Amino acid sequence: MVPLGLADPLRWLARGFKDFMAAPGIGIFYGVCFWAMAAVLALVFRNQPEYVMSIASGCLLIGPFLAMGLYEVSRRRERGIAPEFAASLTCWDRHMRSMAMLVLVLIVLELLWGRASLVVFAVFFNTGMPSTTGVLQAIFNPENIEFVLVYLAVGGIFALLVYSTAVVSIPMILDRDTDAISAAITSIRVVFANPITMLWWGLLIALLVLLAFIPWGLGLIVAGPLLGHASWHAYRGSVHWQEPALEPAAKVVQ
Repeated sequence: MVPLGLADPLRWLARGFKDFMAAPGIGIFYGVCFWAMAAVLALVFRNQPEYVMSIASGCLLIGPFLAMGLYEVSRRRERGIAPEFAASLTCWDRHMRSMAMLVLVLIVLELLWGRASLVVFAVFFNTGMPSTTGVLQAIFNPENIEFVLVYLAVGGIFALLVYSTAVVSIPMILDRDTDAISAAITSIRVVFANPITMLWWGLLIALLVLLAFIPWGLGLIVAGPLLGHASWHAYRGSVHWQEPALEPAAKVVQ
């Protein structure tokens, strides 16, 4: 693990912006994909909220593969290789098994969170289950302050689990072709070795995503690829690989 400071996340964003500007067409493509997923989630929430969890699971399935395409662009630039759209689309195929296992872990965590949230609603919500049109008014009703506190606490635990598992694991799989369990453990170790910096990084991600939703989520077209590229640099800046020393050449026997 590499010791990190509070300025490091800002450097990751700056490097991510350079990657985005070096291949804006590729970045915009992935940004539109992220925006489309957010738009579908919002549309389903307004019209068929019972299907939101299923759609969210689908986004968790697709999202890491899209992010890997952005990591590939940053990886190639780091090595002095020109980014290619086709390479970004197919970079995951060599790591399918590890990616599938990691995505499965994320989906299980998301399903557990769905169950936990239903339990919190059932136990602590005091004014009846809200409709989609009045959900904010119902949630922030003073009678439901206990619910809000418990919901945020439980949601925060699951958010920390997902964030800790995924923050550097996906770029690590692309970079080192490691297995999903080793990548997830390394990611968790990075977070717990640098809790303040990594929480600051998570807060920056959440803040940029929140701002990107104003208006109509169109900011995701830029914020999505920017954060994708920056996440590659977060991995490269927080995990240092010690390459094995080369063995001395054998002496020629006369």
